[in-house]
Amino acid sequence: MNKPKMATEKGVPSNSRVLMLLGQLERMNGEAMVRDVETARQITAKIFHLIQTQEKSGKEVMSKGSSGMEVILASLENTKDVQTTLNILYILSELLTVGRGRRVGVFVSKGGTGILFQILITASKELPPSEELMLQLHSLLAKVGPKDRKFGVKARLSGALNVTVNLMKQNLQNTKLLLPCLQVLRVYSTNLVNAISLGKNGVVELMFKIIGPYSKKNTSLLKVALDALGALLKSKTNARRAVDGGHVPVLLTLYLDWHRNDTRHRHMLIRKGLLVCLRNITNIKLGRKAFLDADGMRILYNSSTECLPVRTLDPLVNTSSLIMRKCFPKNRLPLPTIKSAFHYQLPHVPALGPVAQLYSQPLGVDDVVDESDDNEETDVDTENDTENEEDEKDQHAANEDIETDLNKLHPKKNPGRPFEELRVYERFFLELSEDFQGYNFESSKSASTTSSSSSFSSSLASTRSTRPIIVPTAQALSPKHAPILSSQGDCNATKGQHTLPSPSAPAPAPPVPLTPLELDTIHLTKDQDKKEETHIPSPDTHTTLSEHTIEQDLAHVLGSVSFEEEGALVKGDGEKAVKQEGSPVNATRHIHSPLLLGGISTRRVGGGGSNWGSDCGSEGAEDEGGEGAVLEVPDTARLLPMHDPDLYVEMVKGTHSVPQYAEVAYPDYFGHVAPTFREPLQERVYGVQRSKIFQDIERLIHPNDIVDKVVYDLDLPSCPVIEDDGESLKFNSQFESGNLRKAVQVRKYEYDLVLNSDINSNHYHQWFYFEVSGMRVGTTYRFNIINSEKSNSQFNYGMQVLMYSVQEAISGRPRWVRTGTDICYYKNHFARSSIAAGGQKGKSYYTMTFSTSFSHKDDVCYFAYHYPYTYSTLKMHLSKLEALRTPQIYLRQDVLCETLGGNSCPLLTITAMPESNSNDHICQFRNRPLIFLSARVHPGETNASWVMKGTLEFLMGTSPLAASLREAYIFKIVPMLNPDGVVNGNHRCSLSGEDLNRQWQNPNPELHPTIYHTKSLLQYLAQIQRAPLVFCDYHGHSRKKNVFMYGCSVKETVWQSNISATSSDLQEDLGYRALPKILSQIAPAFSMASCSFVVERSKESTARVVVWREIGVQRSYTMESTLCGCDQGKYKGLQIGTRELEEMGAQFCVALLRLKRLTGLRNHQHLLDLESDIIGTQSKVVRNTTHPSVVRCACFSKVLTWCSSSPTTYVLEEDEPSFLEAIDYSAESNDEDAEPEIEHVTEVQENPEQLSDSETNHRD
Repeated sequence: MNKPKMATEKGVPSNSRVLMLLGQLERMNGEAMVRDVETARQITAKIFHLIQTQEKSGKEVMSKGSSGMEVILASLENTKDVQTTLNILYILSELLTVGRGRRVGVFVSKGGTGILFQILITASKELPPSEELMLQLHSLLAKVGPKDRKFGVKARLSGALNVTVNLMKQNLQNTKLLLPCLQVLRVYSTNLVNAISLGKNGVVELMFKIIGPYSKKNTSLLKVALDALGALLKSKTNARRAVDGGHVPVLLTLYLDWHRNDTRHRHMLIRKGLLVCLRNITNIKLGRKAFLDADGMRILYNSSTECLPVRTLDPLVNTSSLIMRKCFPKNRLPLPTIKSAFHYQLPHVPALGPVAQLYSQPLGVDDVVDESDDNEETDVDTENDTENEEDEKDQHAANEDIETDLNKLHPKKNPGRPFEELRVYERFFLELSEDFQGYNFESSKSASTTSSSSSFSSSLASTRSTRPIIVPTAQALSPKHAPILSSQGDCNATKGQHTLPSPSAPAPAPPVPLTPLELDTIHLTKDQDKKEETHIPSPDTHTTLSEHTIEQDLAHVLGSVSFEEEGALVKGDGEKAVKQEGSPVNATRHIHSPLLLGGISTRRVGGGGSNWGSDCGSEGAEDEGGEGAVLEVPDTARLLPMHDPDLYVEMVKGTHSVPQYAEVAYPDYFGHVAPTFREPLQERVYGVQRSKIFQDIERLIHPNDIVDKVVYDLDLPSCPVIEDDGESLKFNSQFESGNLRKAVQVRKYEYDLVLNSDINSNHYHQWFYFEVSGMRVGTTYRFNIINSEKSNSQFNYGMQVLMYSVQEAISGRPRWVRTGTDICYYKNHFARSSIAAGGQKGKSYYTMTFSTSFSHKDDVCYFAYHYPYTYSTLKMHLSKLEALRTPQIYLRQDVLCETLGGNSCPLLTITAMPESNSNDHICQFRNRPLIFLSARVHPGETNASWVMKGTLEFLMGTSPLAASLREAYIFKIVPMLNPDGVVNGNHRCSLSGEDLNRQWQNPNPELHPTIYHTKSLLQYLAQIQRAPLVFCDYHGHSRKKNVFMYGCSVKETVWQSNISATSSDLQEDLGYRALPKILSQIAPAFSMASCSFVVERSKESTARVVVWREIGVQRSYTMESTLCGCDQGKYKGLQIGTRELEEMGAQFCVALLRLKRLTGLRNHQHLLDLESDIIGTQSKVVRNTTHPSVVRCACFSKVLTWCSSSPTTYVLEEDEPSFLEAIDYSAESNDEDAEPEIEHVTEVQENPEQLSDSETNHRD
């Protein structure tokens, strides 16, 4: 035979002694090995001695080019002598102990595992088998097993499973032999088929004999035994065996014993092993029941509570928490149905639409939770939804979602409708045919106003509602002078109706007659003991109201004022007042409560958050003095030039809501002044999520501590605000854009809140806006929104809720401020119906929890998901914009269409008036390129409206930049695409129950009128060859920071897919990148790194893609603004506010001006060079040869990874990529599954509170 190749690498001599011995051993292989047993023993013993004593000998054997391993394995296979076999096993053990990663890999690749199993089977036939041989074989198998992916299959096919099990049964007291057997068994059990087979062989019962009872002897053996048992119990069959064998109480008792006795925490791995066994058993319903029956919740809760102070015990606390949350009985949402509390009858219901599916459910079907949701097949998946796995799923979806049809990737102008049909839209483009021949350019502003009349404003007047509008004021009633109401309060009225007395009906006489109060008699001065002039404090100063103002003007609660058109409305308490139209309103008003305008009786829904004098039957005596309270209203005219409370009320009268709201929320009435101080992202407090989860678990442990009292319920429309003894907070959401369906007091200062679904829908719970009153000063309250649906939220990464204090507002600080401590977002125990989860069973809702305290007595506070911006606010702002017009501004407001709910959809046209009516000036005026902007297609993305407000105010401004911009472009703007959704407090849908940004391909004129007509405007422009230069749809983003854009690019889409494309397919003007690049240079909140220009299949019916593909607009964008804050630039580490959002809207305008200068260059080649310079695309694409899936492109200045780190990921149902920031869901994380010896990966440190929000976690 040939000698083995002598290794000469790394200075190994060719005459090495170990290699010479291996050569001798190789020559003996075959019959000589059997004949000359003694020589074989001597040679193998010498080799072992050399390897054991000289490190270099092992290196020589395992060096590249050496055939040492083959020789050793061949000898092992051929020898029949036990001692020689043992010697070779010793050699292998030494070799594989050092640098075992690579060496074990070589051993496996040479077929070593199979030879070991073969020897094991042979040795087992000897009676009795050699104990030393079995010991060495199992020790070696334990080292090799984790590195051999087919180890379990090889073991099963060779029959080694039974050999090991029988050996264990015969040697239960032989610790020395039992330990390696358990180590091998642990590896066997990672194969599910093996685990089931071992279970049938009685191994589960055998393992319980080994691990119990409690003893501190042989702890290393116990640790391995628990690991093996944990692996076995991953099989549901074995888990059932453990339950049937009554082993759940045994595990709990053992855990408790170790918890009590391991006072120095030296055996944490044993305690963790016991918990892993429990965790795997409780993956089945039977296991959860056994766990609850054995009082497992209380045992783990108490032990975990004792572990909390010791940081190193966090893995125990986390695993215990996971088990408890899994075993916490799945609760129903406390609702009669998950469908919205409000219903709107559509003109027709498409057979295959979401509404048809929603209402096709039989009446008997319980859509709150399905019994089938809590099944065994999905429970594990539910609990395993860690963030990393979600990222992987989303990444897989990303690759699947990228558009690969090149025909669809090349935009083709497709008007879709004949021009004769589209000609009707000519009336919205008067500026394209206006000749201004009758216009006097020397005249005053009035002529300008005449030439561009506001049809939208006139439509507001014509659609004014005649129902009462409740305007917030103060109700100064002492506790012993509450208003008298009819004993048959409205709680007993017809469901959903509140019938007010008609003007002709005799009104109940008040105990003391009141003189009608006219608004022009209201004095707008301070009290006599104060300075006469009005003083509005700066946001940084704190004005202290007099004791009279706080204690009396806002005593108890703040009431409401009913406004009507004409006559006097007489309420149950007999007070009445009349407003005279046109009465002046000055700086600070002393308003008597309530103010009444007119007296047309109509429906009124609900009462204020404070229910003195509300519709829910409170009783008491009339205030004998008969005088209303004094409420100081902030001087909004000075603080907010674009806000007018009286004008707002007028706009509310013309707003139509499905619940027929009759109240006005204080923040919308008073307005919002952006605070002057910075609001940093909130730092995550260590352990906050875990502590909240434990408080939730306490509900099951200590049920007697739970109040479980409903204090607000929209499903009781006649009386949603439930009266009590004053021990509970009062809630209200019955106003425009309000959303809160139910409030349940669970503890004295803790409330579960349930959000309402979008109308004609059974999900989309995210937006909230509600009122709270009746609070105690200095007390910390906890609020839990329990039916959130998204798998993660920026509330885990520094975002806070918004709060508006009425007391602060009347002190001169009318503003929303970020508030809340102990904020976190986590999966809860409320089961989500498969009906609402797209057929997926076993899903849960998520809780968003925050705590806060209140600074003022008798305050009324509002909480919101983001800065509210109502439809009535938009109408008010548009009306105020008219006042900003100068003779040089062309402004026209049209009504594009009417929505399903009867609200007008405004369309604005803004440009500069021509310098004169000369042909040249008129020609220049008509031929300006168009910019088309839209916003608020998703009602819950209120930040889009604030950005739009910034854009509109900049466009109407007097700065030279604004003037230049108006002279450069004609702006067509639809500032609110979904008025109905906004009015009714929806998060995503319109009244059709559909996401309007998924209807652009084929909008229905009846169900999606705003989209249908907006698309028609664009189709008309395409027909007359005037397609916009830029189309941009403003959105908000709930799971990413900064402001960024999505655009459309053939080249970038192809780059991130696996489709082959020719160079002609990739010909594309890079101009689509110019606008976002300019924004990244001038707008501090904008992040180019977050932008994406990939076209996705799931987004093919969105505005961005349809306008790009069908209208042919290359610069078609969605601009996303964060709801949270920024992690780069000037605003890094800060939460975003309205000032920054409005600034973004203004900066967008400035960027358009720069774009004009860029695209206005006559030399086209110079234009391309300049754009290339801006974008940075001088160098060509270079394919990474090491990783073919990686493309390095200078235009990104980064690496685009197609498969693993794509800059764009996707969520199929939303206009937003997957959440990109890592978070461990504490008790939900199953990182502890990863055992180094079994799963071949390093165990992830279980620390749920180490949340990384750095840029390194972003897959840009």
